[in-house]
Amino acid sequence: MRLKSFFAESVEAALAEGSRELGADALLIESRKAPPESRHLGAYEVVLADNRSVRPAGGPAAEPVARELAALRRQLDGMRRSLSQTALAAPRWLAPSSQAAEIFNLLVAAELEPGLAREVAEGVAARLGAARVDAERAARAAAAEIESRFSVDARLGREDAAARMVALVGPPGSGKTTTLVKLAAVYGLAARRPALLVSADNRRIAAADQLRCFAAILGVGCETVETSTALAQTLEMHRGKGLILIDTPGFAAAEMSEAGDLAAYLSAHREIDTHLVLSASMKSADITRAVDRFEIFRPAKLLFTRLDETGALGPLVGEAARTQKPISFLAAGQNIPEDLEPAQKARVVKLVLPALTKEALEAA
Repeated sequence: MRLKSFFAESVEAALAEGSRELGADALLIESRKAPPESRHLGAYEVVLADNRSVRPAGGPAAEPVARELAALRRQLDGMRRSLSQTALAAPRWLAPSSQAAEIFNLLVAAELEPGLAREVAEGVAARLGAARVDAERAARAAAAEIESRFSVDARLGREDAAARMVALVGPPGSGKTTTLVKLAAVYGLAARRPALLVSADNRRIAAADQLRCFAAILGVGCETVETSTALAQTLEMHRGKGLILIDTPGFAAAEMSEAGDLAAYLSAHREIDTHLVLSASMKSADITRAVDRFEIFRPAKLLFTRLDETGALGPLVGEAARTQKPISFLAAGQNIPEDLEPAQKARVVKLVLPALTKEALEAA
């Protein structure tokens, strides 16, 4: 087997040169960055074997060798195709010195999904062109690209509904009850709108008692229901209220089979505006799994809590972009009602990517 090295400025170019000389069936043995002493020949070295020189002698003894060589060739050809495709797909902005690459690194560090980070960085590269611009302009371009990929909607209740009915669903410990009380204080009491709190949480011990205590402090009504039928009756009875907020049980992954009745009712009730409440301190993969799991409730919006418990908030934008569900509210503490704010695009970008600033890009 005759081996030969080919040098070029890219793996693809070296492969092409080798194929021209040794034929299309040449075997790829190795590809790597060229060693310092050969760097003048090209940035990359590809070692190919002349497959035409591999001709096992006939006979039974040669058959295993032929089969092994054929299998090796298929593997190496697959590697060559993969390397070639990677070289072809590699975006220009991956050059280490490009501002788009710097932005990409900041986005990934904030735990934004790599595919989305790449889309944003490619959009920035298209906006800025090949030449470097001042860091402030680059930061504005990045913010604009991120904002274009998600939406916000802090309205409570369905636009076409006669009554404002809002349900909060989500995993255990995501902060549904505290968030519900914050909403009641800001959009009920402070807005001088008659409000009603409804506890449909028949799983957590003393959940209804906790909600009744909050209701008493706020001076608003509170009802407890055990079934979906009872919930329907309560909503019909109080539909004249200005704002009805529904607290629901927290269902863990292994308990979703018990959520069927409530999920069926909330997803079918067109007047109920359902928000999926998620803790921002969860791992990115866990947030994605929770979003997919709670899709049986057909939530219209995403509401994130516990922003103060993590420094990597990229999944907020990632999930909003992936599901095309708007972010409604952001909560960053237990104080009622101070630690709640309606989601705004610029605010989300600033919270999620505080590193995406003029100063950070200048440092990068």
